[in-house]
Amino acid sequence: MLGGLQVDAQGRLANWMIPGKMVPGMGGAMDLVSGARRVIVAMQHAARGKSKIVAQCTLPLTSARSVDLVVTDMAVIGFSGGRATLLETAPGGSVGDVMALTEAELALPDNVPEMNV
Repeated sequence: MLGGLQVDAQGRLANWMIPGKMVPGMGGAMDLVSGARRVIVAMQHAARGKSKIVAQCTLPLTSARSVDLVVTDMAVIGFSGGRATLLETAPGGSVGDVMALTEAELALPDNVPEMNV
């Protein structure tokens, strides 16, 4: 489990470089994403009204491998089959709220339950 700055529609993660900041390197994040059996990203869904679940990452990628799951303050999104799928919404949130604040296209199953917290 690790944090993220962006995750794109295919589940690729960018989490090691903040624009305009001096960065010594990506550290262990690349090893974690490349070597772990299951990768879960925990992050905010949006920052300053702009989605962090994007169509394509604009920040440098951490790894070419896709993550398995993203858990945000608004939703749980899975990436089985290389496609972003909305699995759950946050308590009090709706599918419409998530879709409105998500840049990436999300597949929607017939039933999207609320997170059990």
